[in-house]
Amino acid sequence: MAPLTRKDLRASWVLIAITVICVTIEAILSLSDYGLFGTSRLRQTTYAYGSFWPGILGNWTPNFSGQPVTMFITYGFLHAGPFHLIVNMFTLWSLGRPILERVGVIGFILLYGGSMIGGSLGYALLASGVQPMVGASGALFGLAGGLLAWAYLDRYTYKEGLWPIARAVGLLIALNIILWWAMNGQLAWQTHLGGFVVGWVMAFIVDPRPRAY
Repeated sequence: MAPLTRKDLRASWVLIAITVICVTIEAILSLSDYGLFGTSRLRQTTYAYGSFWPGILGNWTPNFSGQPVTMFITYGFLHAGPFHLIVNMFTLWSLGRPILERVGVIGFILLYGGSMIGGSLGYALLASGVQPMVGASGALFGLAGGLLAWAYLDRYTYKEGLWPIARAVGLLIALNIILWWAMNGQLAWQTHLGGFVVGWVMAFIVDPRPRAY
């Protein structure tokens, strides 16, 4: 990534805010895991209240009345550990900056928030198990979907070849297959797919105008 300018920092406050929230939560949970803060069951309790639980949309009893709604958002600020967090935050800044340059803070929030909800919808509709789901990757795949949608719009409008778009989508599919295999099937690919699809659609809503390269 290119160095951040003062203008970039002013526009990137939303990326900073997301990063601070996610890092603070994971730092507290990691400290509790090692017995350095609170109770050793803090992570399990936090997941119980903040993860996305598909069973709650069925016949499970939620821990509080608003959980069937809040979990569509809160899951995106929780992570499975420091490595999961680091990968997602690096991806957030890599994808977030070009989106901020194109549509600004409001456009970014609409795209990110919509993709986060889309990721949880994808998991709710396609996941066959009852395991909880956490992580920002649904929203991040939505950012990738948004960038590719705009690239498609721009290249199609100005008669550029579309092979780079197809190649990028193929690489994302291959990445999910490899990670799914490496993680013994514990990858929430349904969340990635839902976030990507909603991000692609949201991109045309947020900014339907082609841009010259």
